[in-house]
Amino acid sequence: MDRTELGRTLRAWRERLRPADLGLPAGTRRRTPGLRREEVAQVAGISVDYLTRLEQGRGPHPSDAVLGALGRALRLSTDERDHLFTLGGVRPPAPGTISAEPRPSLLRLMDRLTDLPALLLNARTDVLAWNAMAAALLGDMSALPLAQRNVALQAFVGPGNRLAADDPAERDRLDRALVSDLRGSFGRYPDDPGLKRLIATLEQGSERFARMWAERSVRVRHGDRKRIVHPQLGVLTLDCDTLHDAFDDQMLLVYSAAPGTPEAEALALLRVLGIEPDGGTNGPSDGQPDRESDRRVTPTDQLTDRPIR
Repeated sequence: MDRTELGRTLRAWRERLRPADLGLPAGTRRRTPGLRREEVAQVAGISVDYLTRLEQGRGPHPSDAVLGALGRALRLSTDERDHLFTLGGVRPPAPGTISAEPRPSLLRLMDRLTDLPALLLNARTDVLAWNAMAAALLGDMSALPLAQRNVALQAFVGPGNRLAADDPAERDRLDRALVSDLRGSFGRYPDDPGLKRLIATLEQGSERFARMWAERSVRVRHGDRKRIVHPQLGVLTLDCDTLHDAFDDQMLLVYSAAPGTPEAEALALLRVLGIEPDGGTNGPSDGQPDRESDRRVTPTDQLTDRPIR
């Protein structure tokens, strides 16, 4: 690990970006070019102190999860991401494995979706990114350790989610579709170590998953309708359309409702009012942050309390 070069590189890449590149307000009184450390730390989900130590060449050995988060926040290309991993003393993701780095073009698309909930998943069902509306509707992942920000993990061995929470038959349908997605990914990435670990964890931790996994069902999903039980707005049935990026095998999920429906009015209410699940003020959630990162302090923290699926 080359701490000095890692720090210089992180700072150079931070200074070449503008707040608008990350969908952040420009603000005033910028004494230096590019982004502030606080802004990069906010988007990456790490503490400002941790990023400061890395840039000053005195930080601890960063994990692949932290390096990946920094790569996403700095909008790095694949080659730049691999260089960052090398400087950090971590082997870059190998060909034939599932990428944990969101495609920059998909992140830019998410930045434009200010009135619809959207989240980005990879083929392992890791949640790579989400916007404020998704956090308001489904719950925020930033309170969870990076390793637990996974749809399948939360659905089968986690605290649950808001999808079909009041309808066992619908929940069973959605879970079977999720297992089918993982079965298809396993066929495409049989040697991906992260996917193998995830499946082993799910089989050991959930008899329901193990039973569904043994059925070996595979069905490609391009869209769905999902029933969501929101703590303030009640039951919402929304369209969930999937934009599949074949190059990086990532899925952008976008929730919407037909104009004039109660669900469309509910989505508008989430955006305008910023409804909090418990009616309280902005504060810590029940989850514990990753030891190398702090909770992401963003407007979404005012809107959430439970993990998303």
